[in-house]
Amino acid sequence: MTARHILRTAALAALPVLAAAHAAPVVSTLGPLRNRAMPRLSGRGRPDHVALTFDDGPDPRSTPRFLRLLAEREVRATFFLLGDEARRCPDLVREIAAAGHEIGVHGWLHRPLLLRGPRATYDDLARARDTVAAVTGRPPTLFRPPYGVMSTAAHLAARRLGLTPVLWTCWGEDWTARATPESVHRVVAADLDGGGTILLHDSDRTSAPDSWRATLGALPRILDTCASRGYQVGRLCDHGWREGSARPPRTREHPGPPDRLQFGRPSTLP
Repeated sequence: MTARHILRTAALAALPVLAAAHAAPVVSTLGPLRNRAMPRLSGRGRPDHVALTFDDGPDPRSTPRFLRLLAEREVRATFFLLGDEARRCPDLVREIAAAGHEIGVHGWLHRPLLLRGPRATYDDLARARDTVAAVTGRPPTLFRPPYGVMSTAAHLAARRLGLTPVLWTCWGEDWTARATPESVHRVVAADLDGGGTILLHDSDRTSAPDSWRATLGALPRILDTCASRGYQVGRLCDHGWREGSARPPRTREHPGPPDRLQFGRPSTLP
């Protein structure tokens, strides 16, 4: 047996192990398990507060309606933006920030990270982070993966980029064609508790057409329910939830210590 054959055999034998390691964080997708065992990843905060979060924007057709409603109710939220949509709508991104809302990133495109390698994962997150930073003048520090599915590569890339992953404790199932304001409110209320993080969508970019209308219709009732249960509603940064899984991002001036694994080229703006 040649040395080349031995190396090839060893590499093939290692593939299942590497694949398992890459996919191991997918267990955090299981909501009940995550909420019990991974409070920081779930976005668990102080018991008198609920964090309100929105994914998949910004969308010029729908996001301004959410901003108006939130302004009327004097509520601020956290928006996890898709990088490509932020590039298309920079003025809307600035409007979100100017209203006092918190901005995180949801990746560049809404693609499952579990199916992407380390380099592609790093470049995806870096491009989204850098785009939002260029538009707002402030680098985002929060990251929510598409579909809520993490991978080992995503955890490592987020750490290198100074991004803290955060998921949710309850959602509205508002992305489906069958969603109604009543169903969105009912599903959120069923799992809503103090210290929780709500996931909603301010855009139908990756959901059923016009599904955001059900979310918008449900939002006043969700806020009323929070108030009736004695919960304040606000951003993750108001939540008593501490970021801590990320280290300071690298810069050209301060590149930081080299990693054992290299995940891709330095990020660049689109």
